[in-house]
Amino acid sequence: MSLKGKLVFEINIKCDGDVFYEVYRHRPHHTSSMSPDNIQNVDVHEDGKEMVAKEKVEEIDEEKKMMKKRIIEGDILEDYKSFYVTVHVETKGENNSVTWILEYEKKNANVPDPHTLMEFLLNVTKDIENHHIK
Repeated sequence: MSLKGKLVFEINIKCDGDVFYEVYRHRPHHTSSMSPDNIQNVDVHEDGKEMVAKEKVEEIDEEKKMMKKRIIEGDILEDYKSFYVTVHVETKGENNSVTWILEYEKKNANVPDPHTLMEFLLNVTKDIENHHIK
């Protein structure tokens, strides 16, 4: 049994995809006001951001509206040897979507797949969307 895994989920959004990407890419500290039930605080630091986990940007493709981050500290690493979060925003007129990709390696076979974290990201996505279509 492989300890490496990957979860992918695409969600359609009604708000402008460029706005969503701009928030995630340049204003992550604003997500706590857009999704207060899910995120209580975001502190932006020179080498990442700290919440439950500290992340470091690994890759950015502005043209594709894609950003990949690696978890470098925090609770997630208690169960996973490595953990990456990628967000990709597609903008096609009024058809906008956000794809979340979680890539990880578990420390052992008893560690569950991170479905709860994926659900969290989808909830935050909906909160950001709702904030921008009000």
